[in-house]
Amino acid sequence: MRERIIWGGLVPFDKVWVTGAHSAISIEFSKDLVIGGKLVAAGKYAFFTIPGKSEWTIIINKNWRQHLTDRYDEKEDVVRVKVKPETEDRHQERLRYAVEIDSNTEGEIVVYWEKLEISLPFNLK
Repeated sequence: MRERIIWGGLVPFDKVWVTGAHSAISIEFSKDLVIGGKLVAAGKYAFFTIPGKSEWTIIINKNWRQHLTDRYDEKEDVVRVKVKPETEDRHQERLRYAVEIDSNTEGEIVVYWEKLEISLPFNLK
């Protein structure tokens, strides 16, 4: 963070963000998943978000080889899910991703930064 304002500053609201720096963050699934009620086939994807003050959109996009959002195309979105950000008590200085497994068939992809957490639930197909 380096004493910067993250939300609404370094990361603008209401614009597609690579949810990292420079290249799009890629995510690879070894099995088919259900995300937001849609089947997401095993494979490699880009992970984008659209941060908002009270609601975020999490995007899984087919084109994982992108610099920033230069070649982002909404037509290549596999799934978009609206989520509510949560405020954490613990301060996270650096952007961090985690995959948290809730059971043999459920889990979530979680992004932490500053005092904010967003979660993308998934089910194994």
